[in-house]
Amino acid sequence: MSTTLITGATEGIGRATALAFGKAGYRVGVVARTESKVRQLVTHLKEEGIEAAGAAADVGQPAPVSRAVGELTGALGEIDVLVNNAGVLIAKPFEELTLDDWDTTMATNVRSLYLMSRAVLPAMRRRKRGTIVNVASLAGRSGFAGGTAYTASKHAVLGFSRSLMLELRKENIRVIAICPGSVDTGMLRDQTMLKSDPSRILKPEDVAETILHSVTLPERALVSELDIRPTNP
Repeated sequence: MSTTLITGATEGIGRATALAFGKAGYRVGVVARTESKVRQLVTHLKEEGIEAAGAAADVGQPAPVSRAVGELTGALGEIDVLVNNAGVLIAKPFEELTLDDWDTTMATNVRSLYLMSRAVLPAMRRRKRGTIVNVASLAGRSGFAGGTAYTASKHAVLGFSRSLMLELRKENIRVIAICPGSVDTGMLRDQTMLKSDPSRILKPEDVAETILHSVTLPERALVSELDIRPTNP
């Protein structure tokens, strides 16, 4: 049985991904900021018959990341699949965007990829196998009004993913960037500058199943970047 670790796991895409991997037979480690939400999710996963463990951590900070990965590895075994899903979206006109908004976006959306990947890679390299999935966005390919911080961060996710993929593929370690369009999550619904019809955009489960499928391709096959759009928006 393989183990997956998912960040930003208590809401939206992360929660759906935890359930999708668990139902596919994976042990599931979940990480998010709020301890009570992590506990609730682990309880729910176990009620579904999934072997699971959780850790509360700010994945933009090195000490909490090291502690969380250590705890989850001890509870579930070495990490076979890392899903870097934690993310924030602060959509504001540029003149209203504060330095704290910018730094929060970069720490959560970009710095966390470096810290989490650094924490799990040594074991993957020893075993000569593993997969890192970075949840980017179609905003990583094109901008939108109010998205200066978010779009910059997701461009960075794509650049990080492409470079790391080229570095690690010779060691049989896959790096995959997943680029969803609009997804019906609380993060999107909270944005006053962004309007969408929840009935016509993607659901978290759509993205979760796509992530799972990309990971479960034959070991010889690597989908390095994958765009996901609503079929009929």
